[in-house]
Amino acid sequence: MRFKELLVTDKQKTFQIGSTLVLFLGAYLPFFGATAKFWLYLLAYLIIGLPVIKEALVHLFQGKWFDENFLMTIATLGAFGVKQYPEAVAVMLFYAIGDLFEEVAVARSKRSITDLLDIRPEYAQIKMATGELKRVTPKEVEVGTTIVVKTGEKIPLDGIVTNGSSYVDTAALTGESEPRAVLSGSEVLSGMIVKNGVLEIKVTKEYGASTIAKILELVENASQKKAPTEKFITRFAKIYTPVVVCLAVLLATIAPLFFGRPFEPWFYRALIFLVISCPCALVISIPLGFFAGIGAASRQGVLVKGSDYLERLTKIKTFVFDKTGTLTTGEFKVAQVVPAEKVTPEELVRLAAIAEQHSPHPLARSIVLKNGQSQLPAVEALDEQVGAGVKATYLGKELLVGNAKLLKAHGFQPLVSDVKTVGSIVHVAYAGQVKGYLVITDTLKKTAKKTIAQLKAKELTPVMLTGDRQKSAQSVAKELGIAQFKAELLPQDKLVAVQKLQQKNGHHVAFVGDGLNDTPVLSQADVGIAMGALGSDAAVEAADVVLMKDDPQAILKALTVAKRTQKIVWQNIILALGIKTLFLILGAFGDVTMWEAVFADVGVTVLAVLNALRIMYPLKK
Repeated sequence: MRFKELLVTDKQKTFQIGSTLVLFLGAYLPFFGATAKFWLYLLAYLIIGLPVIKEALVHLFQGKWFDENFLMTIATLGAFGVKQYPEAVAVMLFYAIGDLFEEVAVARSKRSITDLLDIRPEYAQIKMATGELKRVTPKEVEVGTTIVVKTGEKIPLDGIVTNGSSYVDTAALTGESEPRAVLSGSEVLSGMIVKNGVLEIKVTKEYGASTIAKILELVENASQKKAPTEKFITRFAKIYTPVVVCLAVLLATIAPLFFGRPFEPWFYRALIFLVISCPCALVISIPLGFFAGIGAASRQGVLVKGSDYLERLTKIKTFVFDKTGTLTTGEFKVAQVVPAEKVTPEELVRLAAIAEQHSPHPLARSIVLKNGQSQLPAVEALDEQVGAGVKATYLGKELLVGNAKLLKAHGFQPLVSDVKTVGSIVHVAYAGQVKGYLVITDTLKKTAKKTIAQLKAKELTPVMLTGDRQKSAQSVAKELGIAQFKAELLPQDKLVAVQKLQQKNGHHVAFVGDGLNDTPVLSQADVGIAMGALGSDAAVEAADVVLMKDDPQAILKALTVAKRTQKIVWQNIILALGIKTLFLILGAFGDVTMWEAVFADVGVTVLAVLNALRIMYPLKK
């Protein structure tokens, strides 16, 4: 923390501290008499203490009696009453210095996120019919408009590249340092930075629904959902502070009667007791620690919607994974075409593509791709049945494309055949006849196996739930080393499976999905984790944690940040309570001076805040 940062954070407070220091040190000069010293101390006290006294009075009228401002005011005015002028000024001075350090710490913690998200685009350049570029704000751009982004500029809105190619910097969104290549037809997200070339982009989402707008909204709302530890500290402070004030009053009034000593020394002890008792270290450093944790996670490409979910992550015992798009790439290809008798492979693929041509599902897209570039005719009617397939009407006849359950539900018996290639089977029936089936395969993500192994090494249980068929799921589970898995599940079946796991594991279950059809399960899980789902509005809304990078390893990064945050937060709690308890006992027996009391309050607060900021340091790789 640089000294320059302290000076520019709060110029008024810096001036007050500087003026007070000059007057305070001036009072120690030998040529000033007792009266002059008194006025120097009083002036120094008023300069540094008036803001605290004013705040205490405001809170007093609001019914907030026992905050740190009230305790500081009572303690320092009491010190003046017993002619301990230097101690009174010192308490206010060090309190102000500590407060300034806290402001810098909070500002730095917030800046760690705002710097990361300093990708809010200031303008967008619309390509006019004349070929000229018109600069407008991103909020003015409508969906379907073509914008132009040049080298070094931020992409202002989500869209599809229609012309040009470039490498784009995605570090602020995903944490990836390596630029990503985009070509004509590639999807790009707002917040990416064009590294070279010029891109023409057709806008697919208005600014309010764009990636960068969703990220900023998540970060702004992150501090609203507090962790149980934060709530406990808030409740603790409300009980703790009145109790220590009552003890201080008893120390000043009852103790002299029992021990037969003058009132003044006991009153001074009570003032010291009040200074020590301020719970600043707890009420400031704990929320700051969680906020720093959220910031550290953001730098790793992990958006956590609140400290509540950051703390919940540390308690998760079971990680439930969707298969397709989460553990596997989701980049499907048709591996086998098995037609029925008197049906050609081309005819089978074409029928399947006709029904699936408008579906966004990865399996459907692979079928359309297999069909090639030939024009597909429209269907007269279309009914998408989630988790089963598609029922369509083509040339007046029923066309079914989906799993075995779909065909059986409509009275058909799927072809019985040995499938050599492990993958998803898509059956096709048309005009009252079964036409055959397609086998569609997927591949594992590069880091999926490593992620599962690391979770198991941490004694965490991986579970896989998938709508894919049993044989395909079994193959993937075996390769990844996942012992528990269930296949051929509809979305509602996944929901029931997660609920059973929650009952069995005491509600310490996280669900990781790609967000395409996992919204209900993401909401049900104790922690819903959407992977690489910035393009999915439903996933961002339903999930508690959003992994901006489409990489299972991001889960381990999220866990590391969460556990590190919890560890440092509890270090601060133990540090603050331990030192304060020790000094409170010593203060009650008269073994602590006002100066030492200042350290027990302000010093511990500064130490706790600096410790909380350690969360922001880069993670060890």
